[in-house]
Amino acid sequence: MNSQSYYLEEGFPFHHRKLEKLKAFLAKNDLTYDQQIQYSVLLCNDEGGIVGCGSRHENILKCIAIDKTLQGEGLLQRIMTQLITNAFDQGMSHLFLFTKPQYNEIFSDMGFYSIAETKDMLLMENRRNGIQQYLAKEAAPFKNLSDTMVGAIVMNANPFTNGHRYLVETAARQCDRLHVFVLSADASEFPPDVRLELVKRGCSDFPNVFIHGSSDYLISHATFPDYFLKDKASGSEKAVELDLKIFGNYYQKAFGITHRFVGEEPFSKITALYNQEMKKILPHYGIQVVELPRHCLNDTIISATFVRKKFLEGDLQGLKTFVPSATYEYLLSKKGQRLRNKLLEKGETL
Repeated sequence: MNSQSYYLEEGFPFHHRKLEKLKAFLAKNDLTYDQQIQYSVLLCNDEGGIVGCGSRHENILKCIAIDKTLQGEGLLQRIMTQLITNAFDQGMSHLFLFTKPQYNEIFSDMGFYSIAETKDMLLMENRRNGIQQYLAKEAAPFKNLSDTMVGAIVMNANPFTNGHRYLVETAARQCDRLHVFVLSADASEFPPDVRLELVKRGCSDFPNVFIHGSSDYLISHATFPDYFLKDKASGSEKAVELDLKIFGNYYQKAFGITHRFVGEEPFSKITALYNQEMKKILPHYGIQVVELPRHCLNDTIISATFVRKKFLEGDLQGLKTFVPSATYEYLLSKKGQRLRNKLLEKGETL
């Protein structure tokens, strides 16, 4: 029986030497520190050595490890209790957990339920059948429809441009029904409520198009955190696979999706990788992936990146032909200008 005593140490998050020690401990346990982490807890022995750790980014628990020589002694429970308490203190009750598939039983005993897994990754949540219940409610209006071709588009729309509208319009012509899922994560220049509203207004004239938020279950910090690190592409295939498995296993069944439409991606490495993996994985779930060329205007590819650049430069007149009227009105509005000033204060350049 181990007579050593241990204490917990919190970081919001850790920095400098303590952070380097945490990274080294994770590396010994085949884990990598996530730069988006907001809170970490260390379990240390009397000599100050790390024997366990866990971290949180928003409502996702991750980077959880216990020294291999001390596993099975109840130390993991102390770390998990502290992480959950911290999350609850921040008003977060619906929690997700990233771990390895071999630890499914351990975390199941702590009240977490499996959503999806790959060979290397397991995503769990603390609500039994949480994703099924969410999608049952979201897809209820379409339950008894007999549409034969049901399309889906997943977009960030940061902000909604005429390029996005072209993708929606082209896909809608090929479908009986088209579902557009707008990312709900608050990790972009334009807030999620603004992005969702601009897509709804920009697509209001398409009778067979239905707009949804994506929740935490689709390209979110929980299912695909690398998406929000635009310069990261290597090592992301595993996270892509997890996200696409969720789409195939749950969204396809709930909405009866037969086709997923994407635009060509000449700019973002991570989105190009996602498109590539989509073509490999989704056909196994009966979903045909249709990649459409980007919409151009005067030899310029219409992208959200281009629109944000012009917006921050103050070239609103030059943007008029690149965005739908609803987006243009927002960019001109007081809310839009307040957002522009806020982004400029943060030093945004794109």
